[in-house]
Amino acid sequence: MPTPPRRALVVIDVQNEYVTGQLPIEHPPLSTSLPAIGAAMDAAQAAGIPVIVVQQDAPETSPIFATGSPGWQLHEVVASRPRDHLVRKLLPSAFAGTDLAEWLAGNNIDTLTVCGFMTHNCDASTILQATHAGMTVEWLSDASGALPYANAAGTVSAEEMHRVFAVVFHSRFAAVATTSAWIDAVRAGTPLARDSIFASNQRARGLA
Repeated sequence: MPTPPRRALVVIDVQNEYVTGQLPIEHPPLSTSLPAIGAAMDAAQAAGIPVIVVQQDAPETSPIFATGSPGWQLHEVVASRPRDHLVRKLLPSAFAGTDLAEWLAGNNIDTLTVCGFMTHNCDASTILQATHAGMTVEWLSDASGALPYANAAGTVSAEEMHRVFAVVFHSRFAAVATTSAWIDAVRAGTPLARDSIFASNQRARGLA
C-alpha cells in the first residue's frame, strides 16, 4: 500500500477584487468556483488537512489589491472559514518572499493542493515553484478561475486561458481534478495521478 499523501490545501487570493472589484473572474464562473472553494476547505478541515490562506498585498496607491481596501479583503467564502496559516504576499507565487516553504516543511507536508485565483498567474507560479522544490502538487480546476487578457502578444478568453493551463499543469506539474474527485481521494487517503508530457503529446498525435 502506498503511503497516504500528507496534504495541505493552499487557497490563493480569494479576495473581493476578483468578485466585485476590478478583476472579475470569468471562467469557471464564480457561481461554480466559490462554492467549490468552500467545499474544499470544509473537506480539508474534516480530514485534518491544514488549510493555508494566501492574500495578495499591494501599495495603497495601487488600482488593485490596495492593502486595506474593499478589494483586498478576503471574500466571505474564505474569511468565514477556519484556517491554519495565513500567507500575505507581494509577488505571484505564494512561496516568493513568504514563510510558506518553511511552514510546509515544519508540518511534514509533501503534497500541495492548490485552488483559488488566478489560474494563469498566482496558481501557476505557486504550482511551478512547488514542483521545482520537489513537492507533489494537485490543482482543483473548478475551485480556481481565470479572466481574459488582450495585449500586444494577442487576445485570450478566460475559458481558453483556464483550459490550456489545466492541460499544461496535468502534463507535468500537477494532478488536475475537480473538487469532488479530490474529496473522494482525501477520504480514501489516496494520491491523484497526473499525466506526462510524452503521453500527452502521443495522445494528441493519435499515437497513444
